[in-house]
Amino acid sequence: MQNRDIRQLGINPNHWYVVARSSEVKNKPLSVKLWEQAIALYRDSKGQIHALEDRCPHRHVKLSHGQVIGDDLACAYHGWRFNHQGECTAVPYLANNQKLPTCTLRHYPVIEQDGFIWLFPGNVETKHGKSLQPMGIPEWEHLNYIATVSVINCQAHYSYLIENLMDMYHGHLHQDYQAWAEAALEDIQEDANRVDAHYTAQSYYKIDKIWSISQLFFKSLRRLHPEPLNVSYVYPHWVSTLGKDFKIYCLLCPVNETQTKAYLIHFTSLNAFWRLHKLPIWFRRFVKNNLFGSAQKLLDGLVLQDVQMIEEEQQAYLKHPIRQSYELNRTLVSVQRLMRSQVE
Repeated sequence: MQNRDIRQLGINPNHWYVVARSSEVKNKPLSVKLWEQAIALYRDSKGQIHALEDRCPHRHVKLSHGQVIGDDLACAYHGWRFNHQGECTAVPYLANNQKLPTCTLRHYPVIEQDGFIWLFPGNVETKHGKSLQPMGIPEWEHLNYIATVSVINCQAHYSYLIENLMDMYHGHLHQDYQAWAEAALEDIQEDANRVDAHYTAQSYYKIDKIWSISQLFFKSLRRLHPEPLNVSYVYPHWVSTLGKDFKIYCLLCPVNETQTKAYLIHFTSLNAFWRLHKLPIWFRRFVKNNLFGSAQKLLDGLVLQDVQMIEEEQQAYLKHPIRQSYELNRTLVSVQRLMRSQVE
């Protein structure tokens, strides 16, 4: 297994993956794809989220083209209806002497949590599956954190994205967007499900006064100062903290061997503003909601530059799959070891 090509690894299905934002699933079904599995997400009459195999067993067209009727998902082609267990509940033209077809679609465990739809593609009944919970994003609802979300769509294997996120030495790629400089690796910790890399770095931002938020928009106001920089690959997702002011998540949805979707979520902390914490909850919620997306230009700029490099790596691999690469970053060696161990 140690010699298996990292760029051809599948995923470990016995984990929770993020397939959509909650706001993406409204009154119509949504088609998503997780590691070559087409899935239809929809809400029932109570707003509860469900996930079915995105295929009507009648003529094998996409169920996501259909509509929600009560608690069922109806196919757009002939109106066959299915409940959240994937069982056929109605056929509009069924004759009195005919029985409902016994075909059953695959249904997936889903949880709506922290603004996202988490899906478990493996066997949730296993001991491993029962004990696992979505990683969660406690800052999503916390009033002291301002969120910005950027969607990553890259034509590359998920390993390239994870390596990029765990590699703190490519900062010069992001000269106009980077939040830190001079990263130096201090320590790496590994276990069966995660790799934690601890760096020291020089941060450009310090959010300690109300006007310091302007550093996000005006480069001339930034001043370097030392901060701890921690990055973690918590299979299959990623999380990073820079000092006490910034936290970033990347929630993965690997599509196939050469395509990856992910949600990058940047949080700016308001913890330093103690006077703000004494204000009414409704006002703090108003501030949080109205500042949502305030770092959009910064985050989208980072994503655009990284995706270009990641896709070039993938294309180079496809042209020369046996060409040797030279890796000097000890963190990435640990990351690749974790990827391989998860799909054994």
